[in-house]
Amino acid sequence: MLASARTAVHAGAMFTIEHEFDSTVITLVDEGQAPLLEDISINAFSECVTIEQLDPRTHQVQKITLSPSQLNDLAAALDLPEGIYRLVRDDAKAT
Repeated sequence: MLASARTAVHAGAMFTIEHEFDSTVITLVDEGQAPLLEDISINAFSECVTIEQLDPRTHQVQKITLSPSQLNDLAAALDLPEGIYRLVRDDAKAT
């Protein structure tokens, strides 16, 4: 049932995945009704993840860098309701 729900959410979404020498690059393409935004490139390295998007007003690429911990926190936050949370990792429970 969960797989069906996830598939429905992604139906019609366009993206690419490319494996480079030192990273995996995911490009998200904004499709649909206007106004459309510029594509987003996500570069996953072993030490960090960068998110880049062209700013059409300045014609410069804006870049955000996330640590692996921040990326895990973001992934967890996407499925939670409004509130304040503290994630407890499995390795932290052992101490």
